[in-house]
Amino acid sequence: MSIKSDKWIRRMAQEHGMIEPFVDGQVKRNESGEGIVSYGLSSYGYDVRCSDEFKIFTNINSAIVDPKNFDANSFVDVKSDVCIIPPNSFALARTMEYMRIPRSVLTICLGKSTYARCGIIVNVTPLEPEWEGHVTLEFSNTTPLPAKIYAGEGVAQFLFLESDEECETSYKDKAGKYQGQTGVTVPRL
Repeated sequence: MSIKSDKWIRRMAQEHGMIEPFVDGQVKRNESGEGIVSYGLSSYGYDVRCSDEFKIFTNINSAIVDPKNFDANSFVDVKSDVCIIPPNSFALARTMEYMRIPRSVLTICLGKSTYARCGIIVNVTPLEPEWEGHVTLEFSNTTPLPAKIYAGEGVAQFLFLESDEECETSYKDKAGKYQGQTGVTVPRL
């Protein structure tokens, strides 16, 4: 397996729609010239943006968090340019980018250092070969203070690892439960 460079990522995005919309290069300022958390193509990865759709965890119903029987009422839906995550809590969001992972590729996600240095952890499981959709992002606020996430700005970097052979069974082959997701998706069984 080898990590793929900006040239490979650019080609796969342009010729195969691997990342849509695709931003060819790092964007570090908004239209007004103000600094933002960067997004777009980097040397060996792609920095994705957060959409303006959020599900903020709440315990108003005193529910138990159970991945086998998840209560969607444990979230409050918010559509905004920012998301305020309560102390020691978390929120779900999704990428602005729609991803189509090739059959010979495994994609790993790492949080951006700007958020990590503020105690905000981004968690995404690996994107398996032939998975596609908007990626659901989980933001954990590990601090005792409210934390802010910005929509339309960079939140995580995706690294693409390509094997020298295609996998025997892809995510698409096994009809994975999160295949083709388009919104912020809560746990499914």
